[in-house]
Amino acid sequence: MFGKNFVKEMIDRSAENPADRRRFLKGATAAGLGAVGLGLLGSAAAPAALAQDAKPETESDLDAAISDSAILNFALNLEYLEAEFYSYAVYGWGLPSSLTYGKGRRGGVEGGHKVPFKSKSVRQFATEIARDEYEHVRFLREALGSAAVSRPTININTSFTAAATAAGLIKPGETFNVYANEDNFLLGAFIFEDVGVTAYKGAAPLISNKTYLGAAAGILAVEAYHAANIRTVLYDRGFAAAANAISAARDALDGPGDDQGITLDGQANIVPADSNGLAFGRTPGQVLNIVYLTPKVANSGGFYPHGVNGQLHTSA
Repeated sequence: MFGKNFVKEMIDRSAENPADRRRFLKGATAAGLGAVGLGLLGSAAAPAALAQDAKPETESDLDAAISDSAILNFALNLEYLEAEFYSYAVYGWGLPSSLTYGKGRRGGVEGGHKVPFKSKSVRQFATEIARDEYEHVRFLREALGSAAVSRPTININTSFTAAATAAGLIKPGETFNVYANEDNFLLGAFIFEDVGVTAYKGAAPLISNKTYLGAAAGILAVEAYHAANIRTVLYDRGFAAAANAISAARDALDGPGDDQGITLDGQANIVPADSNGLAFGRTPGQVLNIVYLTPKVANSGGFYPHGVNGQLHTSA
């Protein structure tokens, strides 16, 4: 999610503030992660971590600093999208309203219906992923507490058509119903999953709170499992050309060099990685270029017609 330049800027501008840290530790306990937090921090480390926050010299510096909660709220916006996408696919309905309120403009979900799955395995994969994404939303909201942002307006209908058109999967004027069949569903899932992995990977160097970092690493691992599952199924079904076209479209939106299709030189490429075998990372602006479906600077568009909520909301 965050490139080298953004990392440098974040380090220079300071990290989270004590209130964010206390809010997360309280929320993590409420989410049943107290033992995890202690395991990560050590029995005596949590109080010390609270005392080690970098203190801005002025109140204006504090206001300008991007906190850990701002980073995780950015992730929450993405989790809302994934959770709604999979929930509709599996159940025919979205998140309960109790998991959609918070700071910022709360919006609805445009489109979405149950997928007529034919394969038992694909249905089971989709059901498991839907449950994971639901839990990601629930966990992040509980961890962030009153700082959690609302679910923004999400567009499923026309956004997938626009994405499929950009990738050349359909001709201009045609419609791509991502829920029409399980093949379309898998291609739609492919649009999201790789982006989620790169988003969390990039966040790791920026998170100073070890409990936050542990949570982000846990979600990253799950998203990577999801992505590999989707990539494998698409490869086995002979959809390499379509998936590679989607990968190229993502690269065209956020800038080349951080995306790979499911084949390279005619061979399977289930794990997209750089020359060191490391997963790619994206800045928040690059992530928003993809979900806003624009290579330009924007505050809304694509899957988020009114933009995302929180401090990080502008594409690159």
